[in-house]
Amino acid sequence: MSALIPFLTLDQTCEQVQAWVNEKLTGAGFRVVQTFDLQVARLAHSDCPCPNHGTANCNCQMIVLLIYQKKEHPVTLVIHGQDDRTWLSLVSPAGGRANPHAEAAIRRALRQQFPNMLAPVEAAYEESRSAP
Repeated sequence: MSALIPFLTLDQTCEQVQAWVNEKLTGAGFRVVQTFDLQVARLAHSDCPCPNHGTANCNCQMIVLLIYQKKEHPVTLVIHGQDDRTWLSLVSPAGGRANPHAEAAIRRALRQQFPNMLAPVEAAYEESRSAP
């Protein structure tokens, strides 16, 4: 199983970020296909309380998108949101790695709006390098 390491965090709802992601990636020539929606999956389990909120009234969301570029294998993008904060992560396929060129193009398309932003992992690395 792959760990989710966000490359972008936004202070918006998951639904707002999903619409923005769809707009940015389709505008950059990608095809976006949604394969999972946590809130839809939860409809079948009404007696399942949220592990974060402890209630059935949960605003947590996880959306899985397959991102296609030309005729290559898709890249998996996970949008995970909770309490008006949303994280975007790319997931490598089991036993391998997605196309690094496609991953870079996706990151570039989504980060265009934030040219001076460092990814969380990059920011942690930069902070540790500058520490005395």
